Amino acid sequence: MNLLHLLGLGIGTQIKERRDRLYRVAYAWSHDRAMADDLVQEALARGLARMHQLRDVAQLDSWLFKILHNCWRDCLRCQKDFQDVEDMEDYLYAHDETPEHINSRNQVVDKVRAAVALLPIGQRQVLTLVDLEEFSYNQVADILSIPVGTVMSRLCRGRQTLQNSLIDLAPVSKGIALRIVK
Repeated sequence: MNLLHLLGLGIGTQIKERRDRLYRVAYAWSHDRAMADDLVQEALARGLARMHQLRDVAQLDSWLFKILHNCWRDCLRCQKDFQDVEDMEDYLYAHDETPEHINSRNQVVDKVRAAVALLPIGQRQVLTLVDLEEFSYNQVADILSIPVGTVMSRLCRGRQTLQNSLIDLAPVSKGIALRIVK
């Protein structure tokens, strides 16, 4: 397929439509708005410049996220003293909620984001691609160029770590007293 044929199919438009998803993942990985914007811009520029390498239009998502992953790796190589940024963006909520409710929810969101930020990069990447972007294990393995077993183990360890670090956010259940009937 040549570039003109791909453009005729609207691939350029489809790539631009995926910007929000790419940004969400880039932000989850970097925790920095400016860096996430730069990563997405670079990934989209590389994708548009290399559209002729896309073999199957149905694989556009995996292909773009693989490019984003490569941009992220390049960025990490350039920044030897990389540190996660703790400044998190607040979610916007409905206007009918009370300020106390909004504040409470923001605190939970901030705790979850902070817990995700503390995960090792490999676990964070797998967790965001599988749980946020709903990629299959095989797609994530392809995007990150790792075996499927590694995807599964990183996902398991990441979820376990998150669960342990966020246990205090779980609602306290009063428990039901059960009687043993003989």
